[in-house]
Amino acid sequence: MRIQSATEPGSPGRPNEDFAATATPTEVGDGALVVLDGVTAPTGDFGCTHGVAWFSARLGGTLLRALTSAPARPLTDALAHAIERTADAHRGSCDLSHRRTPQATVVCCRWNAGEVEYLVLSDSALLVEESTGVVRPVLDDRLDQLRPLAWRQPAERRAAFVEAHRNAPDGFFTAAADPAVAARAVTGRLPRERVSSLAAVTDGVGRWTEVFGLGDWSALHRSLVERGPAGLIAEVRAAESADPAGAAFPRGKTHDDATAVLAVL
Repeated sequence: MRIQSATEPGSPGRPNEDFAATATPTEVGDGALVVLDGVTAPTGDFGCTHGVAWFSARLGGTLLRALTSAPARPLTDALAHAIERTADAHRGSCDLSHRRTPQATVVCCRWNAGEVEYLVLSDSALLVEESTGVVRPVLDDRLDQLRPLAWRQPAERRAAFVEAHRNAPDGFFTAAADPAVAARAVTGRLPRERVSSLAAVTDGVGRWTEVFGLGDWSALHRSLVERGPAGLIAEVRAAESADPAGAAFPRGKTHDDATAVLAVL
């Protein structure tokens, strides 16, 4: 087994709001990986004194422990437990009812000799390389489905339109303070013998495919294997720097926090 990871903040002057951690299999526990992308809060009060980076680290660490300490626990239950424990850690000092209370996208996997389980919530991506060499992306595309509707709104209303659909029944979901959203995640399992590798990337790396069109998800995976996580992030940074104003490739910000993890099983 070989695990590689890299993460880089979008701006040197801001904390990295992504989180990544892995656990290798042992005689008493399964292997696991967790990748979170903290949702950057708009400028101003968002009801929490701790910040998004704190939330991502707290939720991610709690989730990894939940995955490895109770191998029989479903991934959705592990995520719900981690969300509730993290909420309890700052419920007394922060307004968790605030719509932009700290939150994050989630990718997590757990594997043993028999099977691989996975969970994806919101717009980070999981790439499963099968033993045949085929790379299958596992995506939660509800935010992508919402974007065309947002672009039909007047420019000044687009952000508000998306916000109104955040953690709403007809919208998209992120891990915030409500453990019930764990049941909304995309989940699945595969026989271990069918899986050669797992790769998890936040949308700051997913830009390679989804924004800059440098290749499809299979090509992104190939670049990740050949160049390593740091090399893939460097490719994204080069594409961003070549279009700093977003004129050719519109996006919310020039650079985003970027994280990639590759686990060759």
